Amino acid sequence: MTGPTRGASLRRPGNRQVTMATILQIEQIPVLNDNYVYLLREPATGSVGVVDPSVAAPVLARAQALSWRITHILNTHHHNDHTGGNLEIKQATGGIIVGPRADRARIPGIDVEVGDGDTYLFGQAPAQVFDVPGHTRGHIAFWFAESNALFSGDTLFTLGCGRLFEGTPQQMWTSLGKLRRLPDATRVYCGHEYTQSNARFALTVEPDNAALRAYSARVDAMRAEGKSTVPGLLGEEKATNPFLRADQASLAAHVGLSADDPVAVFAAVRRRKDVF
Repeated sequence: MTGPTRGASLRRPGNRQVTMATILQIEQIPVLNDNYVYLLREPATGSVGVVDPSVAAPVLARAQALSWRITHILNTHHHNDHTGGNLEIKQATGGIIVGPRADRARIPGIDVEVGDGDTYLFGQAPAQVFDVPGHTRGHIAFWFAESNALFSGDTLFTLGCGRLFEGTPQQMWTSLGKLRRLPDATRVYCGHEYTQSNARFALTVEPDNAALRAYSARVDAMRAEGKSTVPGLLGEEKATNPFLRADQASLAAHVGLSADDPVAVFAAVRRRKDVF
């Protein structure tokens, strides 16, 4: 792993570094069919990060339009629709690529490896790193507590979660549990605009959830106006997202299982979603 560079560093528990609170400026860039790439600017140092660049051109163009100089690329997992722009952006900007230690061999151009329990200092903004395997074996998430911002990649979606391409239901339920413990005010910046289809599915497994029905209606209205439904609010996700609610009796009963075994409930809901 490379050492601290260009205003960013890796902090591990026990390191007594103190920074002033700094709130990120966040720009959301829609690309491909339904992906979101995020530009982050840390105002104290001017550091600019790109989260999960599927492609390079629209990211570079947006950064140029904002007069933001890209210094970092943050990857949550190896899939090409999250790393496809890595090398072109790195070549154009010299940006440092930060990605999961557990999957370093599959992250193009990786410079800094991070994992569960690490705090990565992006400019003066600390990001807590979580290992959240399930969708892929090396998936991570970045939580900027001071900005109430969680970059969850394809682990947690608004009203959904990622398919289990490389992990087990137990792994994904454990991963989602880590994210579910974050504060309700956390905004969920996920990798895709899937909320409307996720809502339609969620209503099939928890049709009596009034909060979910209200959320779904709001999402339909937003999409009819061409608006993004991301970021979501984690507090609302806890009340409505079936993949965060496998230990709730109302959901478990609807799939014919007991909330005493949330992994089995989660697995059943995930199977239904896979064929929805």
